[in-house]
Amino acid sequence: MVKDEVLKLFPHILELRRYFHKYPEIAKNEFNTACKIEEELKSIGLNPIRVGETGVYAEIVCKNPGKTIVLRADIDALPINEETDLEFKSAISNVMHACGHDIHTASLLGAARILNNHKDELNGVIRLTFQQAEEIGYGAKVFIENGYLNNADRCFGLHIASNLKCGTIACVKQANNASVDWFKIIVKGKSSHISTPEGGIDALLALSQIVCKIKALANDDKLLIGIGKMAAGTAYNIVAEDAYLEGTIRAFDHVIREETKNNIKLIANEIANLFNAKVEVLFKDYTSPLINDDDATEEAISTAVKLFGSENIITQRKPSLSGDDFAEYILCVPGTYAYIGTHNDVNEYTRLPHHNSKLVIDEESLIVGTSMYAQYTIDYLLK
Repeated sequence: MVKDEVLKLFPHILELRRYFHKYPEIAKNEFNTACKIEEELKSIGLNPIRVGETGVYAEIVCKNPGKTIVLRADIDALPINEETDLEFKSAISNVMHACGHDIHTASLLGAARILNNHKDELNGVIRLTFQQAEEIGYGAKVFIENGYLNNADRCFGLHIASNLKCGTIACVKQANNASVDWFKIIVKGKSSHISTPEGGIDALLALSQIVCKIKALANDDKLLIGIGKMAAGTAYNIVAEDAYLEGTIRAFDHVIREETKNNIKLIANEIANLFNAKVEVLFKDYTSPLINDDDATEEAISTAVKLFGSENIITQRKPSLSGDDFAEYILCVPGTYAYIGTHNDVNEYTRLPHHNSKLVIDEESLIVGTSMYAQYTIDYLLK
C-alpha cells in the first residue's frame, strides 16, 4: 500500500497545500497556480502541457502497456474574503480557497510523485488533469474538447466534505451531485398608471404567476428549482412594463433535467399569452448531473477499505444539490467521485459549510486524498 509513502511525503504535500491556500486565484485566472503545478510536475521528470490558459495536463507512461486512467483535481478559488486566523491565510484580498481545491491540487501532486516512482511496476497510462474554473462549470469542457479524455478507460476524482469527519470517505453509487443550470425569464408588458390598469399589461403580475407555476414543478427530492433574483417596474404607482427573474435548476437525472427546461418554457409562454405579454426564456448549462459508475465506485470502495478500514467508508449518502463539472468527465469515461471528510472535534470551524469565509480544513485529509488518488490508480492499473 502507498499509505506509508504518503506519510513520508506528507510535509511536502502540506507545504504545497499551504502555498496554494495562501495564493488563491479565481476561475480562469489561475496563472500562478498553473505555474506552480508545472514546476512541481517538472521536478519529478514529467512534461506538463497547458490546457487552455490555466489548466495543466501531464501523463505518466508506465513500463508495460495497459489501460488508461484519468485523475482530476480542480484548482480554482472563490471570490471570498478569508476571515480565518491561519498563518497561511489568503494573501489575496477577496479571494479564498473556501471549497478545498487547494487540498485536491496538493493531493494529486503528491500522488503524481508516488505514481511516477512506481511506473515501472504498473501497466498503462496515467493522465493527470489539473482543471481550471470548476466553480463556473467551464474547465472540464476545455479538457474534453482538447481530447485529453479520448480513449481513456477510467476516471477518478475527489472532493473534500466538511460535513464528514476527517478520516472517512464517501463512495456512493449512482447520483452524487446535481446538474446546475441557470435560467432567466424576461416578460415584456405595457406601462400604464396603476389607476387605469386596463390600459396596460402587467409584466410583474404575469411573472409572479410564472414563478408559482414553475416552483410547483419541483415536488419531490429529485428536482430543485430555485429563484434568487426578481425585478420589475419603475414606480409604486405604475404598471410594470418589464419584469425578469433569474434562477437555477438542480436535477439528479438527465431526462428530468431536460424535461424541466422544456416545462419552464411551456409555462412561461402559456402565462405570457394569457396576459397578452411577450416572454423570453434563456438557459445556460453549467454542468450535468454527476452520476457515479457502479463498477468504478465498487473499485473505489475496495481501495478505501484497504486503506482505512470498512468502518470509515460511507456507501450510502444523500446526493448533493451542489454541482461539479467532473460530471462531464464521467459522461466521457466511466468513473467515480469520492468525498473525503475534513472536520474534527477540536476546531468548530472545520464543520462550517463550504464557501464560508471562516472555513478551516483538517490537513490530515491530505493523507486521505493523496492515498486515494495513488492507491486507486495502482489497484485499477494492476487489475
